[in-house]
Amino acid sequence: MGASCSPPISHLLLRLPNLNHKTLTPPNTTTKKPLFIVVSSSASPLTLQRRQLLLLSLPISLLTCSSGSAVAASVFDPLTDAERAASLEVSRRVAEAVELLEKGREFQAQGDYVQALQYFTQVVREYKDFALSEYARVGRALALYEVGDKDEAIAEMEDVSISLKGSPEVHAALAAALYSYKHASVLAENQFTIATLLDPQYTDLAYVKDTKHWPPSLVRSLQDFITLS
Repeated sequence: MGASCSPPISHLLLRLPNLNHKTLTPPNTTTKKPLFIVVSSSASPLTLQRRQLLLLSLPISLLTCSSGSAVAASVFDPLTDAERAASLEVSRRVAEAVELLEKGREFQAQGDYVQALQYFTQVVREYKDFALSEYARVGRALALYEVGDKDEAIAEMEDVSISLKGSPEVHAALAAALYSYKHASVLAENQFTIATLLDPQYTDLAYVKDTKHWPPSLVRSLQDFITLS
């Protein structure tokens, strides 16, 4: 709690007498001596006026209270230096992870799945404490399927289908891989049903090829599943 501020005490002060009259006598009296005498002050009227203004002025506590509160408000900071440094470090790492993820997607769109795999893998390994690393795992699984490591690709897809449950791309890719490579028709049908309920566009081969930039081998697998060939 801050220091309490006392109200002005000017209402407690007695009004100073008019010093122009040095004696006061009761009315209708013939007494020569005054009833009482006000001792005149040697101070000048200007000095007395200054003293009166000083007494009627606000207490100093009011000024110190308001100025102290303003200073305290201006220097208050809820973060410590350690917390501020930690926040800046997290922001820096998030920016780095996003940049790597975007580079992986750029190479994926260009059809360079080897380079895309490197960037996606780097995000997964170095920034796995961030939620965005799950999306890097999706790209990594697609790239693994194209470069020939289909078993690891399917294992990655199955894992991500749980951590990113509700992501139609993962379920559609897993359906295509399970049908074409594992010949697991029932499991593939279940995964594709989930995918198309979430996003019917995954029945369109042009969508997964041109918009989602799936690798050619996975597009063929999805085509085989849709046509039951």
